[in-house]
Amino acid sequence: MPSLPLTLAARLLPVAVLATAGWAMTSRPAADSGSEPAGAPNPPRSTAVAPAIAKPPAPCPAIPAETVKELVPGAKTAGAELNTADPKRRTGCSWHALDGFDYRWLDVTFETTPADQAARSAYADRKQPTAAPGLGDEASVGTKLTKEDGQQTREAVVVVRKANALVTVTYNGSDFDSKKAPGADAMSKGALAAAKNALGALDD
Repeated sequence: MPSLPLTLAARLLPVAVLATAGWAMTSRPAADSGSEPAGAPNPPRSTAVAPAIAKPPAPCPAIPAETVKELVPGAKTAGAELNTADPKRRTGCSWHALDGFDYRWLDVTFETTPADQAARSAYADRKQPTAAPGLGDEASVGTKLTKEDGQQTREAVVVVRKANALVTVTYNGSDFDSKKAPGADAMSKGALAAAKNALGALDD
């Protein structure tokens, strides 16, 4: 079996940075479409409608240990909670590990908006190329292959809207022995499985 390359740590860093950057771009806060211009009168309290989903769930328990073990072999199943500016509206958790020469990264983020329309607008901005029926009110998935210094990395992203809430799952991986990336189908299926788990937590 080949020895671990001395440059492995240097190669891992861009993968982690890429995954974190992907999370930041795909899960940026949705604009509050319900905001009023300065000086506008507040609507009567009787017309206010409470959002269907008041707050995002605890993110790390949203993905069961069994799913983490399958998608990210060697990762701590408890996960690492992501810091967000407003945890009452946005939460997230990530898992990553190097198992032999196989590297995997998984993260999930939840976001609630004041109303369904704000979530619809945010979903439209983040929508992926392929529809993913059967998840939430609308969902989509996409994959992307990148190559740096001969090393391939493949990333799958799933975006789901349910009522006034959004769920984003990012799943990527690399094989540092073959320098190849996992197949698009495998990465998509993994991201969709995690998204299904995440929606279950949103329902709870």
